[in-house]
Amino acid sequence: MNIEKIIVGAIATNCYIIPLESGGALLLDPGDGAKEIIKKLEAFHLDPRFIVFTHGHFDHLAALPKIISHYAQAGFHPEIMIHKNDAYFLGKEAYKHHCESLRAISGGDNSFIDGLWEEMPEPTTLLEEGDLVEQFKVLCLPGHSSGSIALYDEKNALLLSGDTLFKRGVGRTDLPGGEPEKLEESLHRLFALPGNTAVYPGHGPSTTIAAEVPYYP
Repeated sequence: MNIEKIIVGAIATNCYIIPLESGGALLLDPGDGAKEIIKKLEAFHLDPRFIVFTHGHFDHLAALPKIISHYAQAGFHPEIMIHKNDAYFLGKEAYKHHCESLRAISGGDNSFIDGLWEEMPEPTTLLEEGDLVEQFKVLCLPGHSSGSIALYDEKNALLLSGDTLFKRGVGRTDLPGGEPEKLEESLHRLFALPGNTAVYPGHGPSTTIAAEVPYYP
């Protein structure tokens, strides 16, 4: 499977473009760099049928308004998909919630968000455990946030892990909605997957399940 990774934004978020067998693409976590993402999609002659978020933190969705606006001008409306527990990071009240989340690490400085902010569209689909997005199954993995998910393609042994699991690292739990105990449970769930499963995380290089299991009790 051809997966295009674009590293975007100040926190080096991994945005992924995944061509779908049925046509178009799945766009995962467009956290910034809307122009670059659109340019890549157009170079591949792909429209983003599904825009999916592994969770609602701002560094994973800041480019959404510009992308939606661009395609709306052409009469194309991608589905916007996020877990129901993180849905408040989209829509009319989103700015307030992003500022509350950032306050935990910035001491109340909203300049990062204000420099990029545009009104967030509402989600069109609220994801839950076991939902399918084409061949990808939604795995609910609370811990980094209450609505964190991964997308798992069993046939191709592929996991899009968001900020739950990185190469030699895991997602932080000190932001609102973070729970260390839940994250530990989510990690053990991932470590039960086949060892050859390729892991494409929300930050940093790819890895495999087998490569990560020895680093966690």
